[in-house]
Amino acid sequence: MNALDIVKKTVSEHLSEGGFAIDATAGRGYDTMFLARTVGATGRVLAFDIQPAAVESTRALLASEGLDAEVVLASHADMAQYASPESADCILFNLGYLPGGDHTVYTRAESTIAAVEAGLDILKHGGLMCVTVYSGGANGYAERDALLPFLASLDDGKYQVISLSFHNWKKDPPHPFFITKL
Repeated sequence: MNALDIVKKTVSEHLSEGGFAIDATAGRGYDTMFLARTVGATGRVLAFDIQPAAVESTRALLASEGLDAEVVLASHADMAQYASPESADCILFNLGYLPGGDHTVYTRAESTIAAVEAGLDILKHGGLMCVTVYSGGANGYAERDALLPFLASLDDGKYQVISLSFHNWKKDPPHPFFITKL
């Protein structure tokens, strides 16, 4: 079992038909597709990416699967412009770079922390945010090193933060965090 399997299993247990989910990092669209299938035709999915290739890829994948989502060419830090406070059931972040894309374009701590803060306002009480951090590469260590203390500093009266560690994995394993708004 890998980090993505665990995140999807957790989201599946939390998100249901008719829900509202946000994919903060659309990438190639696989998480957006998963969320769209999970919320069904009566739900809503909003996805963000800063790269036109990611937006195009996500839209093409959704179309090929007969699924619908609003896919926006914008930073995840701007999600509050597209979603109301306390409206989302689930927000998903899969940090890093676009698979098969330009590896010089990647998520950065400043915009990711701003996006998580915006997402926490958008998240409903009882809602779930999943943030998977990939360390290594050009961006991973700096983003991880900024996110870990930020997530640890969240008010424990408002949020529960669970950190999953692949303790015996070598070479910078992914690090999923599960944040529940209390």
